[in-house]
Amino acid sequence: MVPDGPGGDVMRTDFLSAPVDGLDEALAVVDAFDRALAAGLLRPQPAQAAALGQLVDALAASPLASRVAEAADKAAAGAAGEEHLLVLAAARTALLGAAHDALAATVGEATGRGRDKWTAADPGASGAPNLLAAARSWLADLARSGWRGMDHDIVSGSAPVVCAMLPDPALRRFGVLLDGFAGELAASCPGALLERVPVRRWADLWSRAMLLTHPGAAGAAATGTVTGRLLPLGVDLHEHSTAAQAQVHAVLEPADGSAPRLVRASVSAPKPDSVVGAGIWQLLRPHLSLLAAVAEGRAMDLVEMPVTAGGDLLWRDECARPGEAADPFATARVVLPTAVGAPLAPLERHPVRLAEPVFLEGYTAQEDDGVLAFTLAGHPITVDTGRIPVAGPLTPQAVAASTACIGLLRWDAGAFRLQPLAVETPVKRKTAAVHAGAWAGGTTDKAGAKAEAAATEAVAVLRERAGKLLRK
Repeated sequence: MVPDGPGGDVMRTDFLSAPVDGLDEALAVVDAFDRALAAGLLRPQPAQAAALGQLVDALAASPLASRVAEAADKAAAGAAGEEHLLVLAAARTALLGAAHDALAATVGEATGRGRDKWTAADPGASGAPNLLAAARSWLADLARSGWRGMDHDIVSGSAPVVCAMLPDPALRRFGVLLDGFAGELAASCPGALLERVPVRRWADLWSRAMLLTHPGAAGAAATGTVTGRLLPLGVDLHEHSTAAQAQVHAVLEPADGSAPRLVRASVSAPKPDSVVGAGIWQLLRPHLSLLAAVAEGRAMDLVEMPVTAGGDLLWRDECARPGEAADPFATARVVLPTAVGAPLAPLERHPVRLAEPVFLEGYTAQEDDGVLAFTLAGHPITVDTGRIPVAGPLTPQAVAASTACIGLLRWDAGAFRLQPLAVETPVKRKTAAVHAGAWAGGTTDKAGAKAEAAATEAVAVLRERAGKLLRK
């Protein structure tokens, strides 16, 4: 047990190692369907028909039962239409949603943290039904060919749809999803020659895209505004060869005196693959003033900041101003235990989306075959040091020597894992706080300053070359 508050409350780490009823069975059904999808549903083999039958059995007690049974029969006969494939995608998503809910309930039992209920938003009018239908047609062709049967001709069928979606703000996010998905597939063509297929990932992308072709599936984004004090906990940095995103996890103390809430604020930006390490912050800082507050260890005072039902702040600088100093570890010890978690939108419910802020101390760190684990009350929690970004001073060595940790509790590879965001660790015989996002607002650290200088030079060269191309 780990103290998570001054009042003596504890986090029950034993819950995290206990088996979750029905979880393995649900994921086994999803894996079987994903293998069937990888082989293609144009001419299903007996193994694929059996996988579809498992999906029918798993959804037999759900409202989708009759429609899933009909869709599976059509697919097993090689006669599935677009509407049948849409139902199969919904069935798969429902299973993973149930798995997410079971894991989230386990996290709730371990932390003792409550969670707001999801409030459905008005989906509003869905524009461009012809584009949604065209996207669904392309995704149906992919399902029939399967990942093993895809080629450049099939994958390139997405290009007209993507080009038509990107200029429309209402469809841009869906268009980016299709563009990225098609890009991954194109880089792997022809599928018949692939040594390894990312079966789960591509099935996730296909299912989500398929459901988004249903009018109104994405729903409305904003549901209201919040006013109060925002206390940052840490920054989760995501990096891709062509894009980067920083997600700030924080606790909001509402001005009306209601219970503190867990919230997030995110910023994304395209990037060239030559900008890496600490240079990424240069691309993100101009779009999110909160990053400076994180680096300075300050709170932010919010006034009518837009927020979604899922706890995502739609950041507007005019709705925020820097507040007083706020130590994230003080926030984690005092405020975090009383915070209420935010729900996820229905289409976001997936085990990989679990990222619950937690605070741990009093643990013993042990490393076995390169895998670090924190042991608390006899129950080890694997520490995912591979998620520590290089764009910050936090290192696996600092985590291994730490005495307290703010992190995100995730579920990966069949077990709960801890992603460190910040630690208290010995530095020159004194205990110091080391944050993964310490360089978010700028740094005087030698390593960070050197990386930023290199990135500044790279960005300047790229801008100069881009300007020459535009002038030509």
